[in-house]
Amino acid sequence: MSTLSPFTFSAAIQGVQVKPLTQDGQQIRVRYNGLLNQKGASQVWLHGGLGDMNEWREIKDYVMDKTSEGWEQTIELKDKQFNFCFRDSSQNWDNNNGANWIYRIT
Repeated sequence: MSTLSPFTFSAAIQGVQVKPLTQDGQQIRVRYNGLLNQKGASQVWLHGGLGDMNEWREIKDYVMDKTSEGWEQTIELKDKQFNFCFRDSSQNWDNNNGANWIYRIT
């Protein structure tokens, strides 16, 4: 039996990639190689919330893990849409020029 996941990371958008870890898309892995990483951030947090992009619910900050591929974190979703952006330990934000990033389960 192969231990390789059949899922792969998406193409990078402004240094952000997402990979579903489950068939239903409710568990995802987010990888960040954006501006904060390029500027040498010593720690990155993923700041995210569920639901409509203009009214986030269940907002939470997730400490990301530094890997050889960038900063990564696994997220469990309880909704069909996850909105997110990133910040570093100096309170610098990367919010995709105000658009944030969105992961939708279709």
